[in-house]
Amino acid sequence: MRQAVIGAVLLVVGAVCVALGLLPVPDLIELADRVLPVLGFVLGLTIVSELAADAGVFDRLADVAARIGGGRTIGLWGAVVVLAVLCTVFLSIDTTAVLLTPIVIALARRVGLPPMPFALTTVWLANTASLLLPVSNLTNLLAVDKIGLDGPLPFAGLMVWAALAGVVVPCAVLLVVFRGKLFGRYTPVSVRPPADRVFFTAASIVLVALVVALTAGVTVWIAAVLAALALVVVAAFRAPSELKPSRVPWSTLLFAAGLFVVVETLHTTGITDPIVNALPGGSGTGSLLALAGAGGVAANAIDNLPAYLVLEPAAGHDALRYAALLVGVNAGCLITPWASLATLLWHARLAAEGVHLSWGRYMALGCVVAPLTVVAGVLALRL
Repeated sequence: MRQAVIGAVLLVVGAVCVALGLLPVPDLIELADRVLPVLGFVLGLTIVSELAADAGVFDRLADVAARIGGGRTIGLWGAVVVLAVLCTVFLSIDTTAVLLTPIVIALARRVGLPPMPFALTTVWLANTASLLLPVSNLTNLLAVDKIGLDGPLPFAGLMVWAALAGVVVPCAVLLVVFRGKLFGRYTPVSVRPPADRVFFTAASIVLVALVVALTAGVTVWIAAVLAALALVVVAAFRAPSELKPSRVPWSTLLFAAGLFVVVETLHTTGITDPIVNALPGGSGTGSLLALAGAGGVAANAIDNLPAYLVLEPAAGHDALRYAALLVGVNAGCLITPWASLATLLWHARLAAEGVHLSWGRYMALGCVVAPLTVVAGVLALRL
């Protein structure tokens, strides 16, 4: 609700800016042409993910992970890492943080293991593993056209080594921090049958088809909206009670739309120019580290999405500079609670599941993992 209020306020501020001429109408139209497809993707993907969770798809994946673990805690944790990475890469950061987290917590409790190592794994990887594909993070979707890459595979080719660093470094830190809890044994659990096999099968097919479409280069918002419509039709017959207005991510859409308008106004009026001009240009290692570092600092100060929008002009027309900025805002937003909306949503799910993690401890751990991941990601880009 708070996010929706902030979004509404931002939209009102944006409307005032347009009325006063601070944001010319042609610039607003150009912005809408860029932003509306992104918001359409968010809408479609959120509905698909929510309904797939209702159908039991993520529960099944968690049960399979427990079986793959083979009774060894480290094996189960490794399976959760793979699941979190795949979920983030193909279904976006919010799906991992919001939908996968409570399922992983429930899984840990089913097998008698402490949930915290698994819960922290999902939120860290939700952010740091979101570098590989355009659909993994809203910032990527905004950057891909600016970079000038045609399709998801060229984008992945640019980001692959940084994305690998974004997985390896947080996992290494987690192994050190929770070394006393990740080595042991548990009793494997059985794979639970879905409550509605038809709904489960349909949701699984739609989810797989969506992943294939997104990686094949189909226009992301079209693929997501069509998948959402298909699953809504199935749910109308198999689970009509799940078709609620709350399935539409109103607050996220309002927040993102208002933010886009306000930041574009700041760019148009030149208010952000001093920040952009203060950063060194070029694609040398030092310049890339400075840009990524600025992205990480800005993300932890004002949230990663506005941080990207503010610093986007600093990337110029250099693909490596865009990549470094994405490393900074995606992998560096692990310190403050508000650095990523997904982190706030994750913590709310954590509290709802009765798992306590103080923000003080979260920030202390973030001060270790965020700089290491950003530096490793930028150095990996040089490969």
